[in-house]
Amino acid sequence: MQKKITLPIIALCTLAMVAYAKKPQTEVLTLNNLNDSINYALGVLNGDQIQMYYLKGEATPIVINEFIDALQNGYDGTIEQLSNSAKIGKNIGISIKNAKEKGLADNPAWTINQKIFFQGLVNGLYQDSSMMNKADALNYFQTEYQVSALSNDSLVKGKPILGTCPNKVKQIKLTSKNDSLNYTFGLINGFELAQHVLSEDADGKLKTEFIKYVNAGLKSQITNPSIVEIGQEIGQELKKQEQTGLFGMPDLITDFARIKQGLLHGITGNKEIWDSQAAGEYVQNTMTDIKYGKLKRDAEQFLAENQSREGVITTESGLQYEVITLGTGIKPTIHDEVKVHYHGTMIDGTVFDSSVERGEPITFALTQVIPGWTEGLQLMPIGSKFIFYIPYNLGYGEQQVGPIAPYSTLIFEVELLNIEVEVLDYIE
Repeated sequence: MQKKITLPIIALCTLAMVAYAKKPQTEVLTLNNLNDSINYALGVLNGDQIQMYYLKGEATPIVINEFIDALQNGYDGTIEQLSNSAKIGKNIGISIKNAKEKGLADNPAWTINQKIFFQGLVNGLYQDSSMMNKADALNYFQTEYQVSALSNDSLVKGKPILGTCPNKVKQIKLTSKNDSLNYTFGLINGFELAQHVLSEDADGKLKTEFIKYVNAGLKSQITNPSIVEIGQEIGQELKKQEQTGLFGMPDLITDFARIKQGLLHGITGNKEIWDSQAAGEYVQNTMTDIKYGKLKRDAEQFLAENQSREGVITTESGLQYEVITLGTGIKPTIHDEVKVHYHGTMIDGTVFDSSVERGEPITFALTQVIPGWTEGLQLMPIGSKFIFYIPYNLGYGEQQVGPIAPYSTLIFEVELLNIEVEVLDYIE
């Protein structure tokens, strides 16, 4: 069975900013408080993700500077505004410029001939099949790509032939296999662009704009348009978050300089302060504390004070309960199904659920409820009414369940009406 080879099509990325070959640097900043640290850690975490998933180990100084420059331009709002067709055209120009080193379709054995490729591209844009139709071009190029991928390619890379993108359809002579590869690759991309990008070009203006920006891309100094797009988007988003606060939290001030420093450290693998794992844990723990820290502290204080009240009993697990009425019936076991009435509130008195208010008791197995209920109900004889004070670890834990926030301590007034059935006997 032949190995499946995927035919490459030129990546369609957004425009880029000018990069420099200088060593990437950011201002040396200190972390003086939580706000400094959360911004820096967020930068490290995202920088590491960019390195892992987009750069894949190719974080050269030039590419990093392209990212940092784009980040700054996105933040400053100085990005060149282009139409979709212009963006794609410019980035195709950049991709073909970079093919001088990488080879046609990233194959180092195939020499880029810009004149022939671009004529194929334009012929495809205008859907001209006088030299070759799309299906034949695709079949030829895909076959040769598979042969090359299987190391059976007879071509040896030569000197790239430079050129510009013309604006008219023209028939040209193809005198070698390399010429045919360049023409068919251009033609395929031209047909695809005509169908998916320039399909609404009724008067030819979009094609004219597209070709103009292909040639502009050939003059660009950018080497990685996709990383530039990411930098711009992050910069724009950080500017927006200055108005709303980091993560939309007004108390967290968005600090562009520290995020920028963290991004650079994450991309370059600088673990001077944190590695990505430590940064991720810091962000998660800090955000949890910001969102739910007060709730947890209030609950802990409530339970500490509540357990000292007369009549409140605390079990080994941390469950607290208070006997209102002690029944005379038998107690349920873990295997039983019970019928109860209950009234559930938060520690501030907010009612979140109540069978009493609905006027209808509920029946369930003791294995189907939160741990605090499973433990507490086994302490109650039939006919009893208890109040359970359930810490979050015996309740819904760190999850949001309906109106119940993570880490919530819950209060239930529960009346055990009956033991309906012993579940194991019922199953048997």
